[in-house]
Amino acid sequence: MLLGAVSVLAFAPVHVWPILFVSFGGLVWLLDGCHGSRTALGDRLKCAGLTGFLFGFGFFVSGLYWVAEAFLIEPWRHGWLIPFVMTALPAGMALFFAAACVLAMGLWRPGPARVFALAIAFGLAEYARGHVLTGFPWNLIGYGLLTNGPLMQLAALFGVYALSLVAVLLFAAPAAIWNANGRSRGAALLAGILFVLLGLGYVWGERRLASAPEGTTDVRLRIVQANVDQADKWRPENSAEIFAEYLDLTRTEGLDEMDLVIWPETALPFLLGDSPDALAAIGEALPQDTTLLVGVARVVDQRDPGGRLEGRAVFNSLLAVGNGGQILDSYDKMHLVPFGEYLPFQDFLEGLGFMQMTGVRGGFSEGTGPRLLDIPGLPPVWPLICYEIIFPDEIADQGPRAGWMLNVTNDAWFGSSAGPYQHFHQAQVRAVEQGLPAVRAANTGISAVIDPWGRVLAEIGLGEKGLIDANLPKVGPITTYAALGIKVEILVLMLGIFGWLVCRSARIGANLTGSYTTPMNQTGLGTHHQDADQPLLFTN
Repeated sequence: MLLGAVSVLAFAPVHVWPILFVSFGGLVWLLDGCHGSRTALGDRLKCAGLTGFLFGFGFFVSGLYWVAEAFLIEPWRHGWLIPFVMTALPAGMALFFAAACVLAMGLWRPGPARVFALAIAFGLAEYARGHVLTGFPWNLIGYGLLTNGPLMQLAALFGVYALSLVAVLLFAAPAAIWNANGRSRGAALLAGILFVLLGLGYVWGERRLASAPEGTTDVRLRIVQANVDQADKWRPENSAEIFAEYLDLTRTEGLDEMDLVIWPETALPFLLGDSPDALAAIGEALPQDTTLLVGVARVVDQRDPGGRLEGRAVFNSLLAVGNGGQILDSYDKMHLVPFGEYLPFQDFLEGLGFMQMTGVRGGFSEGTGPRLLDIPGLPPVWPLICYEIIFPDEIADQGPRAGWMLNVTNDAWFGSSAGPYQHFHQAQVRAVEQGLPAVRAANTGISAVIDPWGRVLAEIGLGEKGLIDANLPKVGPITTYAALGIKVEILVLMLGIFGWLVCRSARIGANLTGSYTTPMNQTGLGTHHQDADQPLLFTN
């Protein structure tokens, strides 16, 4: 559990990535103990599963501690849930690590083969974590390898899922040099090769950054970060003041030069689409040919064929508002946050008195799917609301390629914890993976303009009020990962399996051809010597 907990130091905002050599090295030795101290396969699998679960529990408790911040916004309503949430969420996520260690133990062989087994298993587990039950690919192991600009460029080749397999292979290899019988020459060779490849990857990343252009388009952006405290935001008496704050910041000098103004997710604590006066005020504030993109809730009536009202659907939406105050287009969030925006078994749990964090009766409804927004005078944009940007597979090239990504988010739920920094880092990696600029507007930070190489061109820090006026960066060349997607992940997995088979075959060959001279001792079995990569063999 301690090894899992210290692993989080590799991620934002600390980025001490060498700690993963300690944590995954220790995990290798613990699994060696499961393998060596038990002879029955079932006992080995149980030991490995428990080891993986405890490792994962420590990892997710320390990596997701900031979730508890959201329950302290209204502690009289949600505070009592913290012990349950901060036990159940890490435990549920830890099941993926437990499954990984069980699978690795099934493939465990002395020598370098066990490193490939662990990497294959964790690669599959991390992919599953991003997809099973809506998925939650937060702090994938691969992010620990992408901590600085040069190494971050590897995401353009492989994507973070494939790099999670590569990262475990790299971080586990040095510890695998040593086992109960001495040193493994094969594991030492593997570790050496991986360190060389890491160095080459760093050099390649440096050169990619050095040769990357710094060009921007003629599109001028204004990002507004009002820094509204989440505890004050939804009080009805504050809604007019919050709206006025956003308008005042928007109307700051230089607005006439802007093509687009961006307000963050749920910037306004009321239904903008049902507020003609607010739309009119926005229309008056915007210059000619300037558009506002604003995150708000949106309500749609659901009617039967006869026109009778059956219910209402509430969406977490992004609206495009023209300078006349008219709504030009909208995007509805499709990947909702469990327990934050909806409840599993919504009606049943609401009947018991439970309510999701947002307090919307019936929960938010899912949007129809990812799509580009076409705003007059702007390149087509991928809209991504809140944590939608942490899902690599959902930013796909469907039809015409996007010119940029827009991430509007409300990280105010998580205060000044590590959560907003981790979210921001993952947005940087998405930009590198796709070769697209990413523009980020957050209620309390971190708002930024990020170019296709992950470089931060402008930024408003966490907990600050301010504006970003910047040109939209130009789109980068399409990356290998963007072009091939899951094919890259499958290729890396196949290479991992091939490596395991080679190491396993090498051991089998050594066992069949090896012979040892063993003079007899008092027991009649004799003394022996043994290569560290080979099991004990006796000859006549």
